[in-house]
Amino acid sequence: MLRFLTAGESHGPGLSIIVEGIPAEVPLLAADIDRDLARRQVGFGRGGRMTIEKDRVTIRGGVRHGKTIGSPIALTLENRDFKNWEVAMAVEPVDRDDPEVLEQLQAKAVTRLRPGHADYPGVIKYGLSDVRNILERSSARETTSRVAAGAIAKQLLRQFNIHVHSHVTEIGGVGGGESEAPTLRQWKDLFTSIEQNDLRCRADLYDSLRERIVEAAKGGYTLGGVVEVVAYGDIPIGLGSHVHYDRRIDGLLAGALMSVHTVKAVEVGIGTEAARQTGAAVQDEFAVADGEIRRTSNHAGGIEGGMTNGQPVLLRAYLKPLPTMRNALQSVDLLSKEAFEAHYERSDTCAVPAGGVVCEAMAAIVLAQELQRKLGGDSLGEMLRHRGDLKA
Repeated sequence: MLRFLTAGESHGPGLSIIVEGIPAEVPLLAADIDRDLARRQVGFGRGGRMTIEKDRVTIRGGVRHGKTIGSPIALTLENRDFKNWEVAMAVEPVDRDDPEVLEQLQAKAVTRLRPGHADYPGVIKYGLSDVRNILERSSARETTSRVAAGAIAKQLLRQFNIHVHSHVTEIGGVGGGESEAPTLRQWKDLFTSIEQNDLRCRADLYDSLRERIVEAAKGGYTLGGVVEVVAYGDIPIGLGSHVHYDRRIDGLLAGALMSVHTVKAVEVGIGTEAARQTGAAVQDEFAVADGEIRRTSNHAGGIEGGMTNGQPVLLRAYLKPLPTMRNALQSVDLLSKEAFEAHYERSDTCAVPAGGVVCEAMAAIVLAQELQRKLGGDSLGEMLRHRGDLKA
């Protein structure tokens, strides 16, 4: 079954990704991965790092002649900014007796703790004195690796006409009105249109969301927001299971999205609104149309009893404002215990559109894992045959 492992630091030489369990014969090119990497870097309100990095993946194993071969897929991504950090982030020991080297190390050392980051619990957990050792890995740069792994999962899902996409519904308290497009064509049209703007939102929201970000940038603060992730197409009934808590697909999807940087809450379907309604109002009633069992709504977000029910899977992730901002918060120095303004390192005003791309990658990975669990098979052909048997 699909699993992935990532390594690398924000300003180190690069990122490495191993994706294991993808069946043989799945079409895969570097361009399929680069497309989503580019989407992650787009977004009005992004910071200077996006002008430095132009993420392009190199496939180093697991693919031959444009198709997977069943072995682990190895990917690497270069950090172009590493040329400015070769001493501070060197893998080999450096000469601290050299005044120039020492000066560069001291310039990059971090002891002023940043509220809202992994800084303080990280240095305490690992017994460190330089926050740089924590912030380099806890940086959102790590999500680049997740997007790469998720792009591979999407390639597998596409072979079964399953698509995963996201869009921004709210930024800084402006927006809302989540989409309830009921048909496959409406979902496709929505996601085609949102990729035409740099906030990845519905056209009717664009101007108001952009104005909110401009306002925040002028004020030196940051903004969070809400993204909706949708899986649509031929979603099989029965991905996940009701029999054990750790097999329920809503729990797996929620956990995957909660692991994304700045995500503080996740909803399935109408989410918290269900707690405010009567029982009759939140259920999705059955009907028969053209001899087929249908639903009259999708309040459950395509999941009932821990299993997919064949409807589009609807998830909503709530992202907090980024904790690094020009108007620094008050903090203390880890070593001296003196009061200081928190350390500021290059940051975005708003990264919600990019957060949506990361969330959809994590959702795609979970759905691909559960599809493999249900269908089995070591090759794409075998999985497709099993899918045909399931439909029959």
